[in-house]
Amino acid sequence: SRDATGEIAARIADDDARLRVVRAPDLPDGWFGKPWACLTGARGARGEILCFMDADTTQSPDLLPRIVNAMRTRELGMLSVAGAQEMHTFWETLLQPQVFSMLLMRYGGTESVNRSRNAWDKIANGQCIAIRRDAYDRVGGHAAVRDKVAEDLMLAQRLFVAGVPTALVLGTTQLSTRMYVSLGALVRGWRKNIFAGGIDALPPLRGTRAVFPVALLVFPLAELAPVTALLTRAAGMFWLGGATLLWAWTSTTALLVWWLAAYLRARRSPLWAPLFPLGATVLLWIILGAIVRGKRVAWKGREYHSR
Repeated sequence: SRDATGEIAARIADDDARLRVVRAPDLPDGWFGKPWACLTGARGARGEILCFMDADTTQSPDLLPRIVNAMRTRELGMLSVAGAQEMHTFWETLLQPQVFSMLLMRYGGTESVNRSRNAWDKIANGQCIAIRRDAYDRVGGHAAVRDKVAEDLMLAQRLFVAGVPTALVLGTTQLSTRMYVSLGALVRGWRKNIFAGGIDALPPLRGTRAVFPVALLVFPLAELAPVTALLTRAAGMFWLGGATLLWAWTSTTALLVWWLAAYLRARRSPLWAPLFPLGATVLLWIILGAIVRGKRVAWKGREYHSR
């Protein structure tokens, strides 16, 4: 990474003896940047619980004590916290709910993730993951996911397969993250994650990889189809039969109610809800770009190919 995270951490360490700043050696061949940085940090850490936290997260003072207490009380080998998403600009507020709603459709809430007995339903939030060192070492740590875009998700699945108890919990009052600050960053970030990351987490069933690109398109197209039908009819471009018109109106109304509820849950103005067709259009554009790139990833000045 080319930002000032290292320099900021070093300045803090100068005034706090509890903090040690570890700089990662040059990236080896076959490694993505984040797994290499995480492995380097894990090698330098001395605790029995390793906590991997993104530098752009904001945590409450009680987050770490609560994590440790929950892991010990529930006898977990891994605990990941899904925090709040900070949205400050127009495009953040329009697009982030689209992407996370699509993920919700795929995985369900935290309870669905935790109850599932299938490895491919297990996920973690890479912004905040705590793992017992013995469990981390048992599955090979980040070396086992060194060439994965969604290294957090793949690590959670490897832990589950190895018999390590895992959990994903909601902590919107303890953790928040502003993932992307502009439309360009949103496009680059989600284009990196959506295809190359998602294809690694598919169920091991015949044909899933072949239909995966089509499945990705379902969510935005399902939003756009009824709205497009109504707009083209209003423009006089073609006639809709009674059943089709009823479907278009009913579906559009249901979508509007869904987005009203989604924005109210996020403590945002309900006036964002009618803009969902624009959000779906941009999401469709991002997904199409991700499909074209496939497992080739460009991120922070580097080119990767997810294995």
